[in-house]
Amino acid sequence: MNLSATLLLAFGMSMDAFAASIGKGATLHKPRFSEALRTGLIFGVIEAITPLIGWGLGMLASKVVLQWNHWIAFGLLLFLGIRMIVEGLRTDNEQDAEPVRRHGFWLLVTTAIATSLDAMAVGVGLAFLNVNIIQTALAIGCATMIMSTLGMMIGRFIGPLLGKRAEILGGLVLIGIGCQILWSSFSG
Repeated sequence: MNLSATLLLAFGMSMDAFAASIGKGATLHKPRFSEALRTGLIFGVIEAITPLIGWGLGMLASKVVLQWNHWIAFGLLLFLGIRMIVEGLRTDNEQDAEPVRRHGFWLLVTTAIATSLDAMAVGVGLAFLNVNIIQTALAIGCATMIMSTLGMMIGRFIGPLLGKRAEILGGLVLIGIGCQILWSSFSG
């Protein structure tokens, strides 16, 4: 695989993390660049690891992962999306007076894993091609870090415009990504 194909793959793999990051940024109260970078790093590292795992599984010719990864991603994104929608629908007296300025580490990890399972499936496919998996995984991870950091900063500006609806919209985006992953597994 040449460099341009690798970069195209890397940015393609980062788009669902980008969309999820916009939602995450919109739900925070004026997230700082350090929070956006933290989110980008978490998403990027996980997105770089999953094709390596997929490649290893592909080397073992495991078809089980390909049969179930879309259901796992859908379930995780559905759960996280519903959770965000419920939080967005809560009335003000149910929420803390202090606005949320930072997402929990495990919430970001769970979201990153859910949005990176397609990269694992790509890794399985790459096991059957003559590619430098380390270079490809690093390109995917770097692209995801950049796109997720950018997504958080875009979400910073969208959040105040949407108010409480930002969390509901973010939840709907996550559910939409999960549905798209599920749909593409059946239509492709």
